[in-house]
Amino acid sequence: QVQLLESGGGSVQAGGSLTLSCKASAPYLSSYTLAWFRQAPGKEREGVASIDADGSALYANSVKDRFTISRNDAESTLHLQMNSLKPEDSAMYYCAADRRTQSLWNGYASWWGQGTQVTVSS
Repeated sequence: QVQLLESGGGSVQAGGSLTLSCKASAPYLSSYTLAWFRQAPGKEREGVASIDADGSALYANSVKDRFTISRNDAESTLHLQMNSLKPEDSAMYYCAADRRTQSLWNGYASWWGQGTQVTVSS
């Protein structure tokens, strides 16, 4: 059983920055695609960014050029640097892992974290 533990959420004013982290309990996730999702109250969960084992990243259009996803497989960690935050970025953010990038962007993951809350005030 793999556990994913997110951290780094909090409250920030619009235009500010936050860095989210996700620690995996298993080192073999280095061969998996890792991703960040978010879900705001009353809205569906949406993909934010993914990074595959080779380091290739994909981003949702809404966060492109503002967010940066990165991974450190030696430490089994995933990060999301979020800059120029907007109130519409407010949501619970989840990290996820799966062998297939397409599966993740279709909303399926082998493992999910419990989430960390991000609140952006105007």
